[in-house]
Amino acid sequence: MAQAWKCAGLRWVAGDPVLMWVGGRRSALSRGKRVAFGIAAGGVRTCVGARGHACPLGSVVPGRSAGARCGECARLDRAHSVAADTIADDPRPYRVYLAWFGPGLVKVGITGAERGTARLLEQGAVCFSWLGTGPLMAARRTEELLRAALRVPDRIPYARKRAVRAALPATEEERAAEIAELHGRAVALGGWPESLTPEPFRSVDHVRAFGLAEGDRGPGAVGEVVELVAGGAVGGELVAAAGPDLHLATERGVVVLDTRLMTGWELVAVEGDRCDVPVREFDDPAGVQDGLF
Repeated sequence: MAQAWKCAGLRWVAGDPVLMWVGGRRSALSRGKRVAFGIAAGGVRTCVGARGHACPLGSVVPGRSAGARCGECARLDRAHSVAADTIADDPRPYRVYLAWFGPGLVKVGITGAERGTARLLEQGAVCFSWLGTGPLMAARRTEELLRAALRVPDRIPYARKRAVRAALPATEEERAAEIAELHGRAVALGGWPESLTPEPFRSVDHVRAFGLAEGDRGPGAVGEVVELVAGGAVGGELVAAAGPDLHLATERGVVVLDTRLMTGWELVAVEGDRCDVPVREFDDPAGVQDGLF
């Protein structure tokens, strides 16, 4: 029987995507590498637990869930989450950022200063700029200031991020234009917390890191994986990676696989470029992403 591994998700390490496995194993990913795995017939997807602890009930979770947690573990995980605003006394410094995902899609967010740009890579930000650095609650107040005064959201669904990449401008200057304008409006606002140190505008572009540069683009994707299923398999050459998404050249064409759908499954190695899982076809592949998505 083939050895099975349980996926712990995708992380961006030193600017590159890495698949993590329960037990500590890592699989570095690079464009051109083959990614291929299958799920044994009769397999089930189980809750990944919370805060480093296994789910006490071993609950089965839906195949389409991006979080792969049962209700109880999801609540426990969120109860200790900076994103949920439940930790007010964290002494570490935080940075506020503006992230751009494509024309018309800009968000404000915060991340721990020690994480560097990892959070932006994980979210699939095409480009971003820092706004300021300070204590957690000062960063939170600044984030809320931008939401209230400039109507900048703090969340953007991944489906929308993928869709707008069809219209990515060709140059870094064009891609940075929206966050440059918004950065100027943000620093001109009154009411910034005194403990937050503003930072000058400087755009960081991830197009090449994701494989979205003009010379890197492969064939357009035909669709996206909806869920993994028992007895199914996915395999193909890695065309690009952006945020949690892998773009694999399979027997059905290039498909987008959200690696969050892999967590909770016992996966085994397979051969070939199979794609024996449900795939949602794009209505207009050329309109979803020019040359890639």
